[in-house]
Amino acid sequence: MKTRITELLGTRYPIIQGGMQWVGRAELASAVSNAGGLGILTGLTQPTPEALGREIDRCREMTDRPFGVNLTIFPTITPPPYDAFLDVILEKGVDIVETAGSRAVDFIPRMKSGGIKVIHKCVSVRHAITAERLGVDAISIDGFECAGHPGEEDIPGMVLIPLAANRLKVPVIASGGIADGRAMAAALALGASGVNMGTRFCATQEAPIHDNIKRALLDASELDTNLIFRSLRNTARVLKNRISDEVVATERLGCTFEDIRPLVAGARGRAALEAGTPDDGIVTAGLVVGLIDDLPTCDELIERMVLECRQRLEAGLDCFD
Repeated sequence: MKTRITELLGTRYPIIQGGMQWVGRAELASAVSNAGGLGILTGLTQPTPEALGREIDRCREMTDRPFGVNLTIFPTITPPPYDAFLDVILEKGVDIVETAGSRAVDFIPRMKSGGIKVIHKCVSVRHAITAERLGVDAISIDGFECAGHPGEEDIPGMVLIPLAANRLKVPVIASGGIADGRAMAAALALGASGVNMGTRFCATQEAPIHDNIKRALLDASELDTNLIFRSLRNTARVLKNRISDEVVATERLGCTFEDIRPLVAGARGRAALEAGTPDDGIVTAGLVVGLIDDLPTCDELIERMVLECRQRLEAGLDCFD
């Protein structure tokens, strides 16, 4: 399946596993790459730049196909050593980086000078246009359906994807609301050159999270996500559970981030993923949980998606005969 994205990334299929905090490890990234997609290691899942270097080495031992690293860069009071993480990415010869966050643009020139192909995640067309002007190689456009941070404008993928495809010269990757070959076919029909999936890859055999968490994703419907941080203008879509319900209730009463910090702490969410206690921390998930009903291997998932995508596109053409 050849598109502008497969030609850019050197993959067999235009399917990307997005960088996910605590989940984007070598086991999952290598499995996606071996299946013909692009696996992504999440840089800040690793505690230090040196640990990221070891994870890159470990991933290379598990696949000889292209993979990338995600580096999400947000302004914080005590920022991670982003420059040192980028040093390791460059030293290890990683040539694909998925960037996200409002400060990522500060690092794009250095990535480009190091020969890195940059996929930048955006939630609005105007930000995508800015990133394109700075030289990124592709834009991953996140619709409101997505897990994580969908922005504050609430534009769904059915509108955002064609808008981005109309306005941008670089290839567009559809992200948010993608779980199967039907959605992939729709994204390609809307002008995307590939798709990015997070939640769907969490519900695979190789995802390095507890089976109880995977079962919670299987059991969830499209009604089982919460939007937290709405009152703080930093909206995030997560799985509906005891903790996220409490965050939403606290926000409705009026609160500061400090009031909910203990509930949403990253360490607490990581512990829940690893211990298999889905009600004990924030679990990021998109609306596609309502479409997930099995736990395939990454290879089974990707091959099934590609077959279904081809069938849907061919059926669409047949209806005009």
